[in-house]
Amino acid sequence: MTKPTGYSAPPVDLPSRQEPDPDPVEECAGCSELAAVRDRARAGGDMTTVTDCNVHLRRHPEGHQ
Repeated sequence: MTKPTGYSAPPVDLPSRQEPDPDPVEECAGCSELAAVRDRARAGGDMTTVTDCNVHLRRHPEGHQ
C-alpha cells in the first residue's frame, strides 16, 4: 500500500483536438448565413451553436469542397 500525499498532483495537459473553422464558400447564401450565425454565437459564448454551424458548413447540402 502506498502512502497518500498531502498535495495534489500537477494537472495533466491534454492536446487540443479542435479543427479550424471551415471557411464559407464565396457567393453562397447558405454558407454566408451559417458563418454569420457562427460569429454571433461565438460573440455570445454559445459554443454549442458554433460547433453546430461548423458541422453544417462541412456538410453543406451543395457539397462545397
